[in-house]
Formats: sequence, structure tokens, C-alpha cells
Amino acid sequence: MDPLTREWTIFNENRAVPPPPQFNAEILAASPFRAGLERFASHSLFQSGGPDGWQVRVVPNRTPVLAIEADPGMKQTGIYRHIGGFGAHEIVIEDPGERRFAEIGAAGITHVVEAWRSRIEDLTRDGRMFSFFVIKNEGAAAGQVVAHSISQIVTMGLVAPALRRKLNVAKDYHAAHAKSLFADVLEEELKTRTRVVFENAGFVGFCPYAARSPFEISIWPKRLAPDFHRITNDEVSQLAEALNAAVSGIRRGLDAPAWNLALTTAPSVGARAEEWPDVEREFSWHIDLTPRLYPAGALEQVSGCHVNGVWPETAADFLRRQEARP
Repeated sequence: MDPLTREWTIFNENRAVPPPPQFNAEILAASPFRAGLERFASHSLFQSGGPDGWQVRVVPNRTPVLAIEADPGMKQTGIYRHIGGFGAHEIVIEDPGERRFAEIGAAGITHVVEAWRSRIEDLTRDGRMFSFFVIKNEGAAAGQVVAHSISQIVTMGLVAPALRRKLNVAKDYHAAHAKSLFADVLEEELKTRTRVVFENAGFVGFCPYAARSPFEISIWPKRLAPDFHRITNDEVSQLAEALNAAVSGIRRGLDAPAWNLALTTAPSVGARAEEWPDVEREFSWHIDLTPRLYPAGALEQVSGCHVNGVWPETAADFLRRQEARP
């Protein structure tokens, strides 16, 4: 069982078989995000320098899932409650050319992390925004649609259910043990080291004890803190190094599979004040990087359990050995 989400994983090596060939087929739309095509996304919310005039740009999503113009108020219709599609949805263009995330290197990823930090910090100033996420889909099997390296920043006018569950688990753990769940997990992983893939001065990358899928990597800060946007400049560089090591190892070892990245950070100060007043001691922001090697099945949906054919200790050992490969 994952101690943070309280979700179970079924490990069975019979599932360690190659995915069907069509699962990882790349059918992506042409990119409108390359340098020289700025007219298709002319409004920059953030921009950092580079040889093409910019290295990273953040622009509004032209087809947002959530919109700032929507009504943030909660309404009741019979027994049902609903809220307008209020929030923000932004695109982080991670490179002016056509390189993939693993190809832009730690220096390029540093610009990306800086963009994430800057935009989330700005969005927290809107008191109507409660939840803040960074997501990235690389490869068609992971949900990528456009042939360009991008990530997305999504904010919501409510505390998202998955975030709420993590906050409550962390709160309950602290109440029961007078210790941070995040600190205890980090201490256990660094003590055993069998699931650690990468470590530097600021971050640890490890395959979770109850990994939801083969070769999943969690990246946690050593300086546990609830708010991602408060990381230091040194931590930005260290996180870029950790992300580069993780995606490069997955790319080399698993023949460039599709993968998802999800960054979870604490809700806004106003949203957490009443329910999670001790969030500073209980919760930490974190990143999950999940290769998509198999399509999801009905068993996962009906049971709420994940199925994984590769033990996390085996996955971590394999990924560590990729560092020695060119």
C-alpha cells in the first residue's frame, strides 16, 4: 500500500510482458509552438532568453479545460452540486525547436522549472485559485497530442479530490505519530537505498514502495516544504538535474517510452487555513514520473488497485545502471 495515497498495488511478474505494438504508436499533430510561429500563441505570460529570442515561453491554452472567466461559485441542483469550469490552463513551451525533454539537458530543464515556479507563484496571488498542478504528457500513449515538448500548468477553484486525500492522509499520520509522513518515507528510502535511483544535494528520486506502474519514479525534495513555488534558485538547478537523470534513464533503458509527469503542491494559503492549519509540518510538494508501458485495464478501474509486473527494487536497480550508458 502506498502510505500517502493509501492505494494498493498488485505485483505480479506475469504482467512483465511487452505492450502491444500499436500502444506506443506516435500519431501527433504538427507543432504550432516552434520559434518563428509565435503568431499562433502571441500572448506570453512568461518568457526566458535564448538564441532564438526565447528558450521557454508560457502562453494561455487556446482550448483550456478550465477558464478564469468562468463562474467560481458553487451551485445546487436537486441532490447535485456543481461549479463553473473556473481555473487557469497554461502551456509551457519547453524548447524553441523540436527537441524532446530528455534532449534539452539539465540546463534547458532549469529554464522549464523556473517557468513553473514563476507562473505558480503568480497564480497564487488570485485568491480564488485553490489547487495548482504541473502536468506533462510525452508520447501519444501518455496523452501527448502535439509534436512539441510542452508541459501544462492547471489551477482549480477547489481543492482537487486527489490532493485532498493526500493532505488528509498526511494530517492523520502526523496526528498519530507526531512526525511527518514525508520525512519518514524519505528516511526509510535513504536508509534502505534499494529503491533509490538518483540523489543529489537537494533531491531524491526513488521507485515508490507501491509503484503504480513499472519504473515509476517519485522525486522528493530533501528540504520538505508544502509550496513548490518557494524553492530556491539552487533547488531549481538541483531539481533540473534530478529530472534530467530520471527522464534520461527511462529513455535509455526503456527505449524512449511514453510517460507522464505530475507535480503536486499544497493548496493556496486561504484554502488550507481551516482544514490543514499545520500543513507546513505535515505535507510536502513532490513529483511523480510514470512511464506508460501498458494500457490501463478494467481490473484497475473496478478494484481501485494498480497492477505492476516489475518490483520497485528491480526497477530502481535497472534505472541506476542506465547512468553508466552513453
